[in-house]
Amino acid sequence: MNLSAAQRRTLSWLALALIALALLWLLAPVLTPFLIGAVMAYALHPTVERLAAKGVPRVVAVALVEVVVIVALLALLLLIVPILSKELPLLREQIPLLADRLNTQLTPWLSQFGIHVALDTDSIKAFVLKYLSDNFEDWLVRAMSSARIGGSIVLALIGNAVLVPVVLFYLLIDWPEPVRRVHELVPPRLRPTVKGFLDECDAVLGQYLRGQLLVMLILAGFYSLGLALFGFDLAVPVGVFTGLAVFIPYLGFGIGLALALLAGVLQFASWYGVIAVAVVYGIGQVIEGFYLTPRLVGERIGLKPLVVIFALLAFGHLLGFAGVLVALPVSAVMVVAVRRLRGMYLASRLYSA
Repeated sequence: MNLSAAQRRTLSWLALALIALALLWLLAPVLTPFLIGAVMAYALHPTVERLAAKGVPRVVAVALVEVVVIVALLALLLLIVPILSKELPLLREQIPLLADRLNTQLTPWLSQFGIHVALDTDSIKAFVLKYLSDNFEDWLVRAMSSARIGGSIVLALIGNAVLVPVVLFYLLIDWPEPVRRVHELVPPRLRPTVKGFLDECDAVLGQYLRGQLLVMLILAGFYSLGLALFGFDLAVPVGVFTGLAVFIPYLGFGIGLALALLAGVLQFASWYGVIAVAVVYGIGQVIEGFYLTPRLVGERIGLKPLVVIFALLAFGHLLGFAGVLVALPVSAVMVVAVRRLRGMYLASRLYSA
């Protein structure tokens, strides 16, 4: 069967796309810091270009932008400090009391259903006194002595924390050059088409980033206000951290939820704190999942709510955390490609025949 030149070009591009996806899948375990750096560089390079256009040396512009980003991320992480500094002493005091309360209230209730469970409160108290009374150095030595934590997780976190800023710096420094080289690789006859496609992708991704930022700010205000209405002392740091951390799907919300539950249980020492967190975070998840993300992010990039959910699950399954991170941006580019293919199909002889 003889193929036309257009068909051969199409098959060549499809083959290149499949090869790129295969490499992405195979290298997913080591790609996370590079993907994070690339996403951040794409989001930050317009600011660098504006500073450079005003006469600021490019190295200085990149350094200024990266320092501001690092300070902002550190400020987000430091929101946890007042939570831990206030809650850890309470945790040491309240856990034995909570264990006694659960033993006296939960055990009789469960026995009505034939479930006989009793907490070993003496062991719980001994565990609390042993571990929560340690200072920071003892915690660090114990963590590093663990083969799993000390050998892999801690090293991976430290490696990513060092590698991401380095990758981001070099990408921002060299950003115009790789863009120019990629542009030169495109055949001259295809450059107007490719440029139009990339411009549309750039507009869609810009809308995605703006929509995601708006979702984060709205959720930060919602969680802070919701927890404050229920009387939480740490409503603002917990709420702001949860709202801003939702940029990392699932993980950010999970950490915020855990901090809120810890604060509620220790402050109120009753089911009130747990119920309050369940109400606030349950409503927050419903608002985010069914309204904010689909409308402010999904609709801005042309993705329906079900497609957003499927993209997160599919990319997360294929590529792990790196896949979750790039799911919506990649899906946005795919939406632009599908629009173009649909237009080509409707204008083709195959459709009109």
